[in-house]
Amino acid sequence: MKATLYSAGKPHLIAAAALMLASFSSSAQEKVTLMLDWFVNPNHGPIILAQEKGWFAEQGLQVQIQEPADPSVPDKLVAAGRSDLAVSYQSTLISSTAADLPLVRSATLISGPLNSLIVLDKSGIKSLADLKGKNIGVAIGGNEDATVGTMLRSEGVDMDSVKIINVGWALSSSLASGKVDAIWGGLRNFELNQLAIEGYDATAFYPEEHGVPPYDELIFVANKHKYNPETINKFNTAIEKATVYLINHPEQAWKEFVAYSPDTLDNDLNRRAWEDTLTRFALRPGAVELKRYDEYAEFMKQHNIIKTLPKAKDYVLTY
Repeated sequence: MKATLYSAGKPHLIAAAALMLASFSSSAQEKVTLMLDWFVNPNHGPIILAQEKGWFAEQGLQVQIQEPADPSVPDKLVAAGRSDLAVSYQSTLISSTAADLPLVRSATLISGPLNSLIVLDKSGIKSLADLKGKNIGVAIGGNEDATVGTMLRSEGVDMDSVKIINVGWALSSSLASGKVDAIWGGLRNFELNQLAIEGYDATAFYPEEHGVPPYDELIFVANKHKYNPETINKFNTAIEKATVYLINHPEQAWKEFVAYSPDTLDNDLNRRAWEDTLTRFALRPGAVELKRYDEYAEFMKQHNIIKTLPKAKDYVLTY
């Protein structure tokens, strides 16, 4: 009878133990909110894979990935303590820091520029020097003299000799329709592919090859006064594992990436962008070169984008 009772009760004991373990595991996970810079796209590959493959959970993190209704607010949400982390830009972080927002760079997602100045091949524009007297479309006006101006001056063209036109987010269509002769701000892994899909051959001129200091395109930022070093390390470990995986297994990683949201991600543009983005992810997300940040901050200060000059050691986390 004793053995029978033990046998009959064992499933209940196992179920209870499993329930307790699940409850403990769930409560043991640290909740982290991550605000993206834009809707999910191939630039976020390591983030989505870390989530889908369970590598955040493996680190004891329950990461809530959010897309912003307004792409200008992620940094501000982190600074206000309403989000734990955000995907941002090196230039935005420098501007925010110069404006005394309490932000720090916690990791790098894409370690080189994606922005480019794009022209159609049929335009006959073969070099930046050919842009003299032309119209250049931008999505957000304000800092073109620093970027476009520097690029043009590298080939002897004065900024006053071109006309800047704000075309909003219609960069590719404005170029294709002939509204402008070139566009600035088009991402080399997206706009070039979008134009190709629509039947337009295009050429990109890269800022880092024409006088603009190299910079990290996409980074993660945290609140300077509220971040937990241990949490940041765990998050970065998961991102690094996902980055190594997607570079080593791009085809399988693509399938797992689009499975996150097939209706919006599984298309020709994202597929092409995925392939063009693979080599641009930071293999060591936590690694950083302070000199790179200081040099770009000095560039921004020289062009009056910022009024004060923050030092990288004060807003860049190093491990």
